[in-house]
Amino acid sequence: MKLDSSVSAVVTGGSSGLGAATAKLLFEKGVKVAILDLNEDAGVELAKKLGGVFCKVDVTSQADCEEGFKQAREKIGQERILVNCAGTGNAFKTAGRDKKTGEIKSFPMEKFEQIIQINLIGTFRCIAISAAGMMTLDPMDEFGERGTIINTASVAAQDGQMGQASYSASKAGVVGMTLPIARDLMSEGIRVNTILPGIFDTPLLHGAPDKVKRALAASVPFPKRLGAPPEFAHLSLVMIENGYFNGESVRLDGAIRMAPR
Repeated sequence: MKLDSSVSAVVTGGSSGLGAATAKLLFEKGVKVAILDLNEDAGVELAKKLGGVFCKVDVTSQADCEEGFKQAREKIGQERILVNCAGTGNAFKTAGRDKKTGEIKSFPMEKFEQIIQINLIGTFRCIAISAAGMMTLDPMDEFGERGTIINTASVAAQDGQMGQASYSASKAGVVGMTLPIARDLMSEGIRVNTILPGIFDTPLLHGAPDKVKRALAASVPFPKRLGAPPEFAHLSLVMIENGYFNGESVRLDGAIRMAPR
């Protein structure tokens, strides 16, 4: 896909971290960018810097998503690019013992369902809305390309750690639906790919002590450091610009394989 000012993009979770880095890189390529996120303060500030638009959206809400995409399209036009970065995680064992009382507790199901709703169903919801919009566009080239979609999974989809049952399941679901969705949309000229990031220096880690960050960095085979959001953005750009990239789920992790804990 050739990127210039005629192309629009929607980045969910674009207010910070991986999404913000991707939004910035697309802007540098001349693309008009809309940020869909719950983090309004950071999102509005970034959108101003990029000359784009911010829409406050909860990806677990169908109405929110439909309105957010509608507002974005009114401001910057129908997107040809969707980058799904909205997501979160938690840590609960399937069943465990309270360290103080010894009481046995099972996984709080509302917490499991919350992660599935945000990471998996929220991602699919945005894909479905965006793909329907892309189908209204004329093809960009002789091969019929109309648009492209990038999803964010995690290495936890393949080697989740203790306490990551809900997170791993949600991200494995994103990986699992990548090829079927690419096949659903192949006749419409819409490509779909997924990135599985390893340990990245994002807001999720900002509250961790430096000692913990150093230990995490040391666990990466090479290079021994945390991933940088611009590296995620760069791989997204490769997937967007390379028209033969379709139906793939790619790890970006410094060759790490997560230990049980």
